[in-house]
Amino acid sequence: MSALFQPLDLGALRLMNRIVIAPMCQYSAREGTPGDWHLMHLGTLALSGAGLLILEATAVSPEGRISPFDLGLYSDDNEAGLARVLQAVRAHSPMPIAVQLAHAGRKGSSRAPWDGGTQIAPNEPLGWKTVAPSPLPHSPEEDAPAALDAAGLRKVRDDFACAARRAARLGLEAIELHFAHGYLLHQFLSPLANQRDDEYGGSLDNRMRLPLEVFDAVRAAFPAERPVWARISATDWVPGGWDIEGTVALSQALKARGCAAIHVTTGGLSPLQAIRLGPGYQVPYAQRVKAEVGLPTMAVGLITEPRQAEAIVAEGEADAVSLARAMLYDPRWPWHAAAALGAQVFAPPQYWRCQPHEYKHLFIENRFGQR
Repeated sequence: MSALFQPLDLGALRLMNRIVIAPMCQYSAREGTPGDWHLMHLGTLALSGAGLLILEATAVSPEGRISPFDLGLYSDDNEAGLARVLQAVRAHSPMPIAVQLAHAGRKGSSRAPWDGGTQIAPNEPLGWKTVAPSPLPHSPEEDAPAALDAAGLRKVRDDFACAARRAARLGLEAIELHFAHGYLLHQFLSPLANQRDDEYGGSLDNRMRLPLEVFDAVRAAFPAERPVWARISATDWVPGGWDIEGTVALSQALKARGCAAIHVTTGGLSPLQAIRLGPGYQVPYAQRVKAEVGLPTMAVGLITEPRQAEAIVAEGEADAVSLARAMLYDPRWPWHAAAALGAQVFAPPQYWRCQPHEYKHLFIENRFGQR
């Protein structure tokens, strides 16, 4: 029996299998509000048969966006637009949907990747002044961010909590907090970006303070029966930066606060990062967090083949695999993995006739995904 297609419990949330669709920014919203692109994109992914869909990095404030076209959850219009998309998706898919709440910090005010991804200066159309723990730009040619003061820190916490309440009203089944990829909460964690001399900088405990306060605020604002977890970059890939030891300590602190899982990734904080790429190159970090912290972990990073994913779960390296680009390239990846591994997967009845003869028992023939 395939390990990849066994159920997984994240708190009270049960996933039908261990395949997670990772958050993937689309840079296609208007003032934070999704439109038809998101309906098509998320509708496609929700019919993939994966165990969980995590919505892209969703800004908790306008200044928390990566680009002017990022998805947001900071206004009534954002909430109404996402409600429309979710209603359509849920009419045809039983897949649970989580949202990744995020604040870009000094990596905000940027162009979309296909427009170069460079920073938009505060005085340019669509640009704004970014904020960060310290007035240190992401790269030397960029505008230096404003260091957050006490009022700014309070606003960050309040914005995350407000977005969590909106997520609850939308019926989203879980929240992932973005502590990774060089965005604001990762900036507080890393000594490369955080050079404060107050209670939010310096020691490891101080650098973890704001991320943990944000977790507490979100956990209090979101229904207790729905899980909250974090995505963490386990290393900056830069000497003297955030590292796996800090990741384990942060994960232990999160576990004590009721965190349901850790989604383990790496990098994103510095253009000096020297990443050693290879199949499953980030999996060992997830394995260490799983072993030392005892929370369910999700592994990501060049996981592309069904038997590779099966081995990661079967051998206890991680509890789930998280796919991003591989899922965009093949939106039916879970179907093909189930076929290769002799498992079954949910598919809507409109698609049942497409099963190849040799896989005629591939689909679970029930709208709600139960045998």
